[in-house]
Amino acid sequence: MSTVLITGATSGLGRYVAFELVRSGHLVLAHGRDRARTERLVEELRTEGAAEGFVADLARLAEVRELGARVAEAHPDLDVLVNNAGVGAGAPGSGRELSADGHELRLAVNYLAPVVLTRALLPVLRSRPPARIVNVGSAGQEPVDFTDPQLTRGYSGISAYCRSKFALAAYTFTLAEEEAGSGVSVNVLHPATYMDTAMVREGGITPRTSVADGAPGVLALATRETGSGGYFDGTRPARAHEAAYDPRVRARLAAVTEQLLGM
Repeated sequence: MSTVLITGATSGLGRYVAFELVRSGHLVLAHGRDRARTERLVEELRTEGAAEGFVADLARLAEVRELGARVAEAHPDLDVLVNNAGVGAGAPGSGRELSADGHELRLAVNYLAPVVLTRALLPVLRSRPPARIVNVGSAGQEPVDFTDPQLTRGYSGISAYCRSKFALAAYTFTLAEEEAGSGVSVNVLHPATYMDTAMVREGGITPRTSVADGAPGVLALATRETGSGGYFDGTRPARAHEAAYDPRVRARLAAVTEQLLGM
């Protein structure tokens, strides 16, 4: 059985996946932003199996680094990381928001936080082959404008969300190449379209699917040998935005990422 860290586990897809994994006998490390909600979730999970809670605000990168350090110290047996937490496009007409560090909020939570957390946990994951990193992305992808990566001009919540998910996919492919032969697989998926989540409802969108529809793809990547460097639509192999495979685009993204993390 695996030890699995799931970010954004207190609601939606993350919550559903956490219960499925606990019921299957895995130890679930459930991350949440709110302490009370995280503690309630862990109490519920423990009626089904083994679980622990970890609290951090992913919009604060210092807290993301601390989360990684706490998990690594408490669980050197960690062998699965599910980067699930995310921020949607926001309510219709809502304006540009910033993280605590001054980054555009969707880029910060949906992309920079997974990068920082993954880096913090890679040493542990490499020591536990075969280990898995599962990045929960989206079919909604839009290439990052490297002249304005924080979308200060012509802001759109939908564009901000799609750019963050494009960056996550491109990062996945880069990391998979870097970790080839290390025993760590890295994949990204679009779980399902417009699941019935707070994120979707906030955007004024009528849900088309349930979180139960989105869970099989995450569970498959978290628990089975599926190769590395893949993009999946649910459980089916698919193609991300073509630009996410371009080495030149990925190199520029890596450079911009380092600049943003150094702010």
